[in-house]
Amino acid sequence: MLSAAVLAKSRSEKAIFHFPFWFWLFLDMADATSVIPASVFRNLSDKLYEKRKNAALELEGIVKQLATAGDHDKISAVINLLTTEFMLSPQANHRKGGLIGLAAATVGLTTEASQHLEQIVPPVLNSFSDQDARVRYYACEALYNIAKVVRGEFIVFFNQIFDALCKLSVDSDPNVQSAAHLLDRLVKDIVTESDQFSIEEFIPLLKERMNVLHAYVRQFLVGWITVLDSVPDIDMLGFLPDFLDGLFSMLSDASHEIRQQADSALSEFLQEIKNSPSVDYGRMAEILVQRAASPDEFTRLTAITWINEFVKLGGDQLVRYYADILGAILPCISDKEEKIRVVARETNEELRAINCDPGEAFDVGAILSIARRCSFFFTWEMLALKFYQK
Repeated sequence: MLSAAVLAKSRSEKAIFHFPFWFWLFLDMADATSVIPASVFRNLSDKLYEKRKNAALELEGIVKQLATAGDHDKISAVINLLTTEFMLSPQANHRKGGLIGLAAATVGLTTEASQHLEQIVPPVLNSFSDQDARVRYYACEALYNIAKVVRGEFIVFFNQIFDALCKLSVDSDPNVQSAAHLLDRLVKDIVTESDQFSIEEFIPLLKERMNVLHAYVRQFLVGWITVLDSVPDIDMLGFLPDFLDGLFSMLSDASHEIRQQADSALSEFLQEIKNSPSVDYGRMAEILVQRAASPDEFTRLTAITWINEFVKLGGDQLVRYYADILGAILPCISDKEEKIRVVARETNEELRAINCDPGEAFDVGAILSIARRCSFFFTWEMLALKFYQK
């Protein structure tokens, strides 16, 4: 039989002693049960709220003592036990007890919780997809309590948390939705005050989620876009081409509230573009040209309004897109909606008034082809010839 000294050494040097996983799990369970009374573990999964609450408080106090003593091996053992014996249990009450226990352990760790987050957060996030609505509710509550303790330290899990919250926004249980909304507000507060948030890592996930058509998801996404854009240190404008089309698609949503929120976000971004010295007009122009042909009247009006501003602001930066822009605005000149016709005519005049060097990217053939198709051949042919003869 191995001595206690050998066991302690072998735990820290597992590469030397190739014991099976269950052996180390057994040692962790022994460590955990040596410091946490069996009654605490039993009461964590009790049906009565008071027993669960008291067990959590007792667990919190014990973990706090272990943290003060610097005994993080035993703390890890307690967390492992909560994960393996509770979180993976087929019984919903045990899974709820595990969530309560992980949150209590985090509160007990306080400022030292960050070094155990890799153990604590993933099993909580996994519980967001639990088949039992009460477990999902407790997962929201647990992560809320964990987030309150560690604040910015859990930003490293942001994408996973965001993705989980996005899915919970359409949860079938209203109580879970309410709990998710509370957690969402806290996460937003933490992100806005954090200097560790990476917009570069987040944008690919946001871009992917912008394709979801569910009303609650869209509301969730616009809310996040608006919040992140309000943070001075986060450059959402620089990544606007990545999610601009998604915002435009929301302008034709069946929900008036979502259309309004999307329009408000777009108006704010357009104002920022007007005040910005450096804007990637090209990528966005391609999106606007497509949206100007939308069957939805409000989307067409918004797109043509943006194109109008781009022509004024971008000038010769848009030379290579002249043909596409012309193809978008000319049909709108005869649009059934007067507001669209007015903006299209103004944009047409602005575009014609631009002086540029046709030597670079100016496609005369494309201009003439579009002009013919739109029955404006003479005016635009003369303009193209003027550029060509320069």
